[in-house]
Amino acid sequence: MKAGRLGELIGVRNIYIKNDTANPTYSFKDRPASVAISKAKEFDLHVVGCASTGNLASATAAHAAAGGLDCYVLMPDTVELPKVRQATIYGGRVVLINGTYDDVNRLAYLLVDRARIGIVNVNLRPYYVEGSKTMVYEMVEQLGWRAPENIVVPMASGALLGALSKGLRELEELGVIPSADTRFIGAQALGCSPICDAFNEGADEIRPVKNPTTIVKSLAIGTPGDGLYALNIIRASKGACQAVHDRKTVEAMELLGKTTGIFAEPGGAITVAAVRELRERGELDAGDEVVCCVTGAGFKVDEAVEQITGTTHVIPPKLSELLEIVGREEVIEK
Repeated sequence: MKAGRLGELIGVRNIYIKNDTANPTYSFKDRPASVAISKAKEFDLHVVGCASTGNLASATAAHAAAGGLDCYVLMPDTVELPKVRQATIYGGRVVLINGTYDDVNRLAYLLVDRARIGIVNVNLRPYYVEGSKTMVYEMVEQLGWRAPENIVVPMASGALLGALSKGLRELEELGVIPSADTRFIGAQALGCSPICDAFNEGADEIRPVKNPTTIVKSLAIGTPGDGLYALNIIRASKGACQAVHDRKTVEAMELLGKTTGIFAEPGGAITVAAVRELRERGELDAGDEVVCCVTGAGFKVDEAVEQITGTTHVIPPKLSELLEIVGREEVIEK
């Protein structure tokens, strides 16, 4: 959707939102999880699972439920409680690990060597990534069968950015679009920005962040598995990286909600915050076309939402009390 009111406020006229908050489990992770679970059934696996910062847990559990498979989801014990609860609603067996996402991911890799289980982002990962690229297929169709000028992507492992780039190249090779010359912009939280740090330092290696410190927990992956791929794609496309302060991300959540009606989690709204900062620094022009990937719904988080919840009123059931709240300028005099 084109976000005209949002664009007016941040100074980018042609800003679009690719809204994945309305997917079955309210994040973009439904895309890769659905493909991975389908492949698990094809391989006659009866148990699946994932390592997750929250959204993938719910998506994997839900699609496993639909496919009649048992599911184990591994998450850090710092994951937001609503995400934990959501995964259990679908019948997922939640295992919380007292550690970082990197600890969780390491255990998931070890598990596939000892158990007959399909971990969607480990031994099923080649198929999993194929699901993510469908996001860019939809962007191209919605823009009239052409590639966007700029795509802003939240980066945790970096896999989504790589998948979108792959999807564009395939569409170009098939002749669906004339050119896949999109500029990629990666967004990370300042408290966990290993890919952005490497980009800004001109480094060819990504230095892990051992202890992420950010409210954007869905992006808190200190050792991004696809980080080098994402870094190289950004550089090849003459793109940019933007690490965003948590406060700016929370502000973007509120701005997005009040101008577009989209309730995003920090890991989705961070793309809007990144555009705002890049525009303020002059790295984006007012007329540039920008597509922001908003990847998850805000009801999944609590800490960030508490910072921006608006005022509520409790009144007795009297019209006079209600009119005081509505405001005198709106009252019809009789």
